Amino acid sequence: MAESPHHARTDLTWLRGSSVLVTGARISGLAVVQPLLDLGAIVTVTDSNRAALDEASDSGAAVVLQDDLLDDPAALAAFSLVVTSPGFRPDSPVLAAATEQGIPVWGDVELSWHVDRAELYGPRTRWLVVTGTNGKTTTTSMLASILDAAGIASVACGNIGLPIADALRGTPHPSVLAVELSSFQLFWAPSVRPAAGVVLNIAEDHLDWHGGMDGYVQAKARALSGDVAVIGLDDSRAAGLAAGSPAATVVGFRLGEPASGELGVRAGILVDDAFGANVELLAAEDVEPSGPSGILDALAAGALARSIGVDADAVRVGLQTYRVGPHRAAVVRELGGVTFIDDSKATNPHAARSSISAHDRVVWIAGGLLKGAVIDDLVVEIADRLVAAVVLGRDGMQIAEALARHAPDVPVVRLPSGDDAGVTHGAEDADAVMRAVVAHAAELAAPGDTVLLAPAAASLDMFADYGHRGRSFAESVQRLEATDIGSSRS
Repeated sequence: MAESPHHARTDLTWLRGSSVLVTGARISGLAVVQPLLDLGAIVTVTDSNRAALDEASDSGAAVVLQDDLLDDPAALAAFSLVVTSPGFRPDSPVLAAATEQGIPVWGDVELSWHVDRAELYGPRTRWLVVTGTNGKTTTTSMLASILDAAGIASVACGNIGLPIADALRGTPHPSVLAVELSSFQLFWAPSVRPAAGVVLNIAEDHLDWHGGMDGYVQAKARALSGDVAVIGLDDSRAAGLAAGSPAATVVGFRLGEPASGELGVRAGILVDDAFGANVELLAAEDVEPSGPSGILDALAAGALARSIGVDADAVRVGLQTYRVGPHRAAVVRELGGVTFIDDSKATNPHAARSSISAHDRVVWIAGGLLKGAVIDDLVVEIADRLVAAVVLGRDGMQIAEALARHAPDVPVVRLPSGDDAGVTHGAEDADAVMRAVVAHAAELAAPGDTVLLAPAAASLDMFADYGHRGRSFAESVQRLEATDIGSSRS
């Protein structure tokens, strides 16, 4: 990826009067338009979607269809910088063409970092960066709750929803940012040096985008390039990043007893032995969400907060007041002794493993787009917890076949099936499929069981997004009657 000759400068005055192309007319792309205009740049937004460009035209930028731009190489050559939305791959046509012409490409996070360093909207903020295959949003939200309890002017932003550029422009100006970053965002943000950053875990995900596991790991490791690197030691791939981190201070966290320089659990209490000696933070049983993944996320959030001097009381209060967001291991309903849980955010096998491991007897709802991930290892690990499984979506058959290989005694229902005539993968039909899925799951459950939506796959084959999938699940659960529970067992 080409870099700007002005890459190290923080004043950004070179952008005044320069033409800048923004790729992507959605949230991330539109968020950088105003900072660029405030810097005096001449901004053009490009996208392949004409309707999105029509909305972008209200932002004060010029707009151009991507195909029209690519048809005229001279038009692309007029730009001094390209700022890309994170979903664009390096080999996407417009970015590949820009790189071939020697035009530097920055991500929206990269631009936001330079805007912050240049103090365009106020004093520089301290960035606390959270990444990992799973648990990013929960950890970032926990961290935001802790910072709020500490009375620190802070904002949760990045991949969690609010673009960093919008956070920097907010009032009051934040002194700390709790920044969730995906591997895509980190790939396009080579300059970011956070006050502290954490890699929670690393498992197969987005390998098609990064060209394999090595590229994915390298992108995640960029979160550890600042002053303090925080690393999940119970994950072998994440733990392996400790030796190569350029950070002055490397801190680990684990579910077990912590060594010096680590956070962990001692006698049922989350403790900090990195930024103090046996500093007690919170009883493990008080962490929400419960289970190993919730405790690990709490330790990571606590470590980031402690790294900038937040006291233990604020960590405790922040974690006690934190509540799980929607579609993240959220209890939807208890009916007939069966608990129904929506963890639609478990969009890969690693996330599903954490979710299922928190329960002893599970009727598992799974399926969607596996994105190249292998499901067999997960099935082997969770087989003894499964009461039954209901699979759906494009790659549902792969999950069903893995269950047949490694858990042959577990009853499996696959939907849509031959007796679901007329059910297709449109938006309304996706809801109809989910109603059938939930009905089958309820029939297979018995008192004491958990019906768990932890798909281990993305949702876009059938649903608008994981939120739609979770809402569809919750609405279907609310339709159930007590007599629906365990009817296939009677």
